[in-house]
Formats: sequence, structure tokens, C-alpha cells
Amino acid sequence: MDAIPILTLKRLPQYLDVLYQFKKAGLKVVSATKIAVFTDIHMTQVRKDLAYTGVVGVPKVGHKIDELITAIEQCLNWNDTSSCFLAGVGHLGSALLGYQELQNKGLKVVAAFDTNPALIDTTIHGIPVYSMDKFENLASRLHIHIGILTVPADYAQAVADLMIANGIVAIWNFTATRLQTDADIIVENVDMSTSLAVLSRRLAEKMHKPLSKLQDSPEAL
Repeated sequence: MDAIPILTLKRLPQYLDVLYQFKKAGLKVVSATKIAVFTDIHMTQVRKDLAYTGVVGVPKVGHKIDELITAIEQCLNWNDTSSCFLAGVGHLGSALLGYQELQNKGLKVVAAFDTNPALIDTTIHGIPVYSMDKFENLASRLHIHIGILTVPADYAQAVADLMIANGIVAIWNFTATRLQTDADIIVENVDMSTSLAVLSRRLAEKMHKPLSKLQDSPEAL
């Protein structure tokens, strides 16, 4: 399987969302130009990204929407549901267990793990919660290769080490800890602090800008 650039992989879901909307509206064919308009991504970049799907559009007509949806889902491996484990059933972990879109995107949480006695041997959103002590046994029995990490940051590395030691080769890391792993382990960090920092700063700039203009105007002097 040929490697697809990370930035392309991050844009493909945006194209899918637009294609789903077009399909719902009854459209059968769409051009890269139209996708570009609805995603605010330059049409040249859209064409380059879509080329990785292997789908060839008809000049001056575009791509068949159903064909393009299937091709992108295959590129993202969303049409092949993978089972995974989640470690850390706090507020965020519990929310992810109830997030149905995960399965629509090819990821099915089959078991969760925690150290809190009040959570062990319960079910949350239909998913069983086990003690961390059972991780090794269940991982070997079910041949799970994907782990979602939502534990407190202080425990992230230890739990990641446990996951890797028991066959996990891809970790979706929602903690603030930058994991130390071998190069052959796939780690995707979800840095909510960074995203929030950008949001907060942009909001501050937006709210401050009108005030600055007012203060600098002759009428304000």
C-alpha cells in the first residue's frame, strides 16, 4: 500500500463530509473546483489529494460522487472496521465510548480499562469496562492492535508501555504527554491544549481589534 502524505490524510475527511452533503442533495457528479469552494482548499490541492484515491475524473465534468466516496473511505480504511481498546474511563474516555461516529469512521471500541473500582465490571454506552490487570490477557486473546489513551498524563507513558508490550502498534493519544516509543509504533497525538490556545488567542485578537481601532481614531482623541 502506497504511503499518503499526512496533510492529505487530514484533508480527505473534509472532502468526504462535503461529498456526503452533495450525495444527500441528490447530486451524482462533482468537480474538484466545487469541492474546493465548499472546503476552502485550493482546487489544485484538491486535485492532488484526490489523485491518491486512484479515481480519475472526466474532464469538464468531474468525479462520480459515489465512486469518489468509496475510494476515499478505502484510502482512510474507514470501510474496514478495526477493533480497539480504550484505557482511561474518565470524562473524556466515557464521552469517546459514546461517540457513535467512531464506528462510522472504521474504529470500534470493544473494551475499556480503568483502575477505578467503581467503574470496573460495569458497562458504559454498552462497552464493558475491565481492570487494567486484564489488559494483557484480553489483548492476546482478541489480537487488538489499536489503543486509545485517555488516562491522566502522569500515567500515560506507563499505560502506553503496557499497550505496546501486549501487541498494540497504533496509539491515539489524548493526553498531554509526548510518548516515548520505538519508531515502528504509530502515535497520533490529539493536542487539545494547542487547539484551545489558538482558539483563545484568535478570539482575544478579534475582540480587541475593534477597541484598538476606536482608540486610534481621531474621534476618540
